[in-house]
Amino acid sequence: MPSDRDKTLAAFGEKQAASYDDRFAKASAMRDAMHLVTRLALGELSDDARVLCVGAGTGLEIAYLAAAFPRRRFTAVEPAPAMLTLCRQRADREGFADRCEFHEGFLESLPEGEPYDAATCLLVSHFLERPERSEFFAEVARRLQPGATLVNADLASGVGTPRHARLMAVWRRMWLLCDTPVEQVDQMLTEFEKKVPLLPPAEVVELVCSAGFESPTPILQTLLIHGWSFTRSS
Repeated sequence: MPSDRDKTLAAFGEKQAASYDDRFAKASAMRDAMHLVTRLALGELSDDARVLCVGAGTGLEIAYLAAAFPRRRFTAVEPAPAMLTLCRQRADREGFADRCEFHEGFLESLPEGEPYDAATCLLVSHFLERPERSEFFAEVARRLQPGATLVNADLASGVGTPRHARLMAVWRRMWLLCDTPVEQVDQMLTEFEKKVPLLPPAEVVELVCSAGFESPTPILQTLLIHGWSFTRSS
């Protein structure tokens, strides 16, 4: 049987990658807000800081940060080949490829090197079950120097609560705003509720802190998307 990782990779093939950014165009303000608070959270790093971007996708996040911080260097970790190809192409097109390293694979397969000054993980770990998610953040922590900043954003909600039901109703309207057909939205949300192991925001914070981080600071909520900055424990 295919693993959870295999299923995730299958969801980001060439066809899906090609339309990924445009798919959310009408809700791009949510994405832009996430990138903005990430920039602000990383604002105190040195000009030449090295940033680990886990789940780099098509490179939108790195492009935004590379423009904001023209001397910083980035390592893009992305297991889906089609997504990483688009990330490379964006870096070439926008002129920051010389400040990037690209790694096709999961984080644990990234070659060992000097610890990073910061890491980002935007809308990645909510696909993982709790034990694997704990291991994931422990691996992120292992790649960072003490005191480094982590910016993490996840889909998070207290499933089964009235608040969650209200949030999901608004989340559905977001997909409809993005011109997704009604039947497709309803089917997708049914699968989402079954397969995405959402945790309440407080449990996400507890899990990340138990993996080697401290000083959780909430910096974003847009519907189901919650964002925090953390500090790598000494």
